[in-house]
Amino acid sequence: MAMTVQTEKEVGTGTIQDVVTNIDVEEIKRQYDSESRFRTPQDWTGTAISVIAVAMSLFHVYTAATGLLMEMWQRSIHLCFVLVLVFLLYPATSKSPKNKIPWYDYVMSAIGAVVTLYMVFQFRSMLGRAGMPSLLDLSIGCVGILIVLEATRRVSNPVLPLIAIFFLFYCYFGRDMPALFQHRGYNFNRIINHMYLGTEGIFGTPLSVSATFVFMFVLFGTIVEQTGLGKYIIDISMALAGWSAGGPAKVAVVSSGIMGTISGSSVANVCTTGMFTIPLMKSVGYQPHFAGAVEAVASTGGQIMPPVMGAAAFIMAQTMGIPYLDVALAAVVPALLYYIAVIVQVHFEATRLGLKGLPRDRLPSLKKLVLERGHLLLPLVGIIYFLVAGYTPLKAAYYGILITVATSYVRRDTWLTPRKLWEGLVNGARSSLGVACACATVGLVIGTATLTGLGLKLAYAIVAMAENGSMHLTALTSLFLPEGIVTVEGMRLLLTLIFTMIASIFLGMGLPTTANFIVTSTMAAPALIQLNIPPMAAYMFVLYFGIAADLTPPVALAAYAGAGIARADPMRTGVTATKLALAGFLVPYIYAYNPILVLVDFDPWVFSQAVVTALLGVFLLGMATIGYFKAPLHPVLRLMALGGALGLMIPGLISDLAGLAVLILIWILQSAKEKVNARSNTR
Repeated sequence: MAMTVQTEKEVGTGTIQDVVTNIDVEEIKRQYDSESRFRTPQDWTGTAISVIAVAMSLFHVYTAATGLLMEMWQRSIHLCFVLVLVFLLYPATSKSPKNKIPWYDYVMSAIGAVVTLYMVFQFRSMLGRAGMPSLLDLSIGCVGILIVLEATRRVSNPVLPLIAIFFLFYCYFGRDMPALFQHRGYNFNRIINHMYLGTEGIFGTPLSVSATFVFMFVLFGTIVEQTGLGKYIIDISMALAGWSAGGPAKVAVVSSGIMGTISGSSVANVCTTGMFTIPLMKSVGYQPHFAGAVEAVASTGGQIMPPVMGAAAFIMAQTMGIPYLDVALAAVVPALLYYIAVIVQVHFEATRLGLKGLPRDRLPSLKKLVLERGHLLLPLVGIIYFLVAGYTPLKAAYYGILITVATSYVRRDTWLTPRKLWEGLVNGARSSLGVACACATVGLVIGTATLTGLGLKLAYAIVAMAENGSMHLTALTSLFLPEGIVTVEGMRLLLTLIFTMIASIFLGMGLPTTANFIVTSTMAAPALIQLNIPPMAAYMFVLYFGIAADLTPPVALAAYAGAGIARADPMRTGVTATKLALAGFLVPYIYAYNPILVLVDFDPWVFSQAVVTALLGVFLLGMATIGYFKAPLHPVLRLMALGGALGLMIPGLISDLAGLAVLILIWILQSAKEKVNARSNTR
């Protein structure tokens, strides 16, 4: 959709004109989001693909309503639909035809159907010969693994398949590995049997989550979008925050955060809401790179914002064996700290530049929006109610879809017509393909961990590296600091957290968030748990930094997509996004040291104190990153603000008092400076 026109959006009695010149949003999405590079054949094949996609959506709706099939059947049929659609929709290379399907992709699609449906029709027979697969079983398993790897390469990128292949080789060549990672090695038959012919590899827990909770929430999001919820969220955000200083940037934060809980894709969310919010931010005076960065940070944070978080949150709940509601509740405070930090920085940047909000008479009426289209929010309210009431996420998503369809008929302009419903079902199936392929392929990594014990080996290696480093660093710091302030145990924990952060961000540069979380939760999180960090805090830690990879150069896809819309320098936008998301880099360390923020060992008084001091810390952090509070901050005060922010965020009475003292001092000094500036301006 190349936007070369001037678009008008109705806002109350006036209009806001967003001039968007020569911005091809769809092209930007295809450039940075591999899942958007699908074929769009216009002949009968396009109709056939839509029919298959609708059949996939209806299958999942049916099983959610009537009860899931036997686990291997549910997962196999789900993967069958996925493989068939991937090879029909996604070209093999960039030079492959985009408007028609070559013959070999029909063949690949058929092979995908055969190797998955074989598991449906032959699974009971294979149970009878457990541990002794036939030649046909092994042949199907071998082809199945290869076809899944190729499908993942097409819909994502080669990184995840290459990682999976490396782990498969590790299974075979275990005897030749370094001593720390050595194992007895497994033959070809054992590897195929473990990875494909059971529920330990490709058909393991990640694919189970994809075939149940994740698909239904993805479908819920695509159907809700057909009702016009996206535009309504932007309008509501405009009414709430558009009038304040730098209002459009705050609109971007609020609307992108809400939309991100539904879409689950950072890049897609940037392109959806950013096409409106980024031009608005530029129109009131924000620099292009800052506008693109704000949108990227807000969109990326949607994956950690309850109630509907990204697919990784469902896998976290399944891995820990706890209700999804517990994960969502634990994520509330960290997510709020993340978004409040962004809003604080946006506000300070606006006041630093002297930017104003939009006139109230050109903003939509909040009362009118609530009365006319408030029913669009009922599905989200329904989802929250069903989760709190104890329903499974699968049932909550199913009832959310039913509520969406029913409430859409409250007003004529929100009707889910047959065509819109059809598009929602098609988009739901298509949007699930990337997550499903990632879950299937990363099953090979988990299968390797269960077969060889690699997870425990890596955890031991990380802890050992931290142990060695902590001894040297503790000895070094003892030369400058009094003895006892820095301990070996404290330094070991800090280094383990840093190593885990680096691994999560590094993997996130090449892996989708879901795959990244599964790999790091299998390989790195156990090291944190060994050091007595509660599982909830450990898993949330790797989730946050896996998501942060979308903002961190050199591969910052969400930031680059925002830069494309803002027509800004991509690297500068990525660096700015990293600065704006600094709270997202600090908050995981806070709840690693103070897990009460993720509701571990909950105590109302201690929890309240931790939240208040963290909020004050976020306020100081915004001053430090932007360099402004009431007046420009001297570099020394900026450093003090950063130190004070860390002090308030780190648990402990002494550190809290020190941080509070810094906040009071800066407040007094800047207030005095503001008065001096005001007097000089009146002369």
